[in-house]
Amino acid sequence: MVETELPEQGVVFWPVGTGDSTTIVLGGDLVVQVDLRDMKAADEDDAVVAAVIDRLEETLPQPDGKTPYLAVFALTHADKDHCCGFGDLLESSILIGEIWATPRLWRELSEDKDMCEDARRFQEEVERRVDATLQAIEDGKEPASGDRVRIIGYDEDREDHSYAQLPDEYFTFPGESITTVDGVEVSDRFEAFVHAPFKDDCAGDRNDTSLALQVQLHTDDGTTGRLLFLGDLAYPTIKKIVDYSEFHGRTDRIEWDVLLSPHHCSKKVMYAKGEDGEEELKQDILDQLEAHAGADARVISSSRPFRDKDDTGNDPPHLLAREAYESITDYPVLCTGEYPSKEEPRPVVFALEPGLGLELVDVTDLENKAQVLKAASGGRRLLAAMGTTRFPAAAFTAAAGLPHQRGTDAARAGVQQARGDKAEPAVQIGFGAA
Repeated sequence: MVETELPEQGVVFWPVGTGDSTTIVLGGDLVVQVDLRDMKAADEDDAVVAAVIDRLEETLPQPDGKTPYLAVFALTHADKDHCCGFGDLLESSILIGEIWATPRLWRELSEDKDMCEDARRFQEEVERRVDATLQAIEDGKEPASGDRVRIIGYDEDREDHSYAQLPDEYFTFPGESITTVDGVEVSDRFEAFVHAPFKDDCAGDRNDTSLALQVQLHTDDGTTGRLLFLGDLAYPTIKKIVDYSEFHGRTDRIEWDVLLSPHHCSKKVMYAKGEDGEEELKQDILDQLEAHAGADARVISSSRPFRDKDDTGNDPPHLLAREAYESITDYPVLCTGEYPSKEEPRPVVFALEPGLGLELVDVTDLENKAQVLKAASGGRRLLAAMGTTRFPAAAFTAAAGLPHQRGTDAARAGVQQARGDKAEPAVQIGFGAA
């Protein structure tokens, strides 16, 4: 069962093999999807990958009472493992309010680069939205939800393409923040700081032009959860991002509680050629990532399970990368293809908890609550009042080979882990208010 309900506020990393599909829940009917990999294999009875579009149709908010609403779809770059199924998403019942795109696709089209069908569908949809936005402006109107578009980054050939005609407010560049989602100002609960793509990389390899973001989620009491999304970037660009932020005194923009490991836990993040031309470990980037990590920082590998040893041609994920990340964090890397087991992976879900931050939660607990709400004719808005079962990260350090507890057993284990059987709870756990 590769399913879950969405948390009231937080993030979901879907098991989709070696690829990315991340859902960020802002609250208040606003959800952001970063990348998509929805494969035909997800429809098989014994699937170990998620049918992401189906799950989004079932779990997204429906502000009008019938239409699943996705406030934003953001594509980091146009590789198939990041946009697979986008055409199906367009043809689904989901309304995509706004799309975030980089200029890279226009360059690839003009240079006749090889692109998968879903990347072309994405580009066609972005072009349609550019045209719709320009028409709305000409008519003296704001573009409607479903037509909105934001271009992130700069390309030297921009004047050759239609998006260059958009007014400045439809562009965002590295060093700037996004606090408006599908026309709604959300700075009180969400901020996406843009790190890349850099102008200097506009003509580089596709991976090197990935959209890179630091996302901050805020609760009403001021608690903040920080997420780093670095697409498929490798050591040179990631080092530039970190060095630039440190040099300009913006270290808060590279702080992180959850890091989606770039390029599906590729060793290219921390291994690169040295002066002698041989590949070597770049300890400097690991030291910098560690310096800006939160106290309980977690690394996610959105990938198939790790092999017993690295196998050139069949990686990522790389064991070398996992070992490197685990040397700078207190907890093991969470692999979407292995969590909680290879045989029955479930989405990795973090809920943003007031006073605590991003907490790893049991997806069965979210599902149980959703069933209670449905039976009581409630709604997703009540999830916040019902709380979430929280588990200390140490409880997941040896998940491999251990039975996975569900429902009340999982909740009871969480209680026992936190306080023992008989002690009075210091914090309400489970269905109570957190």
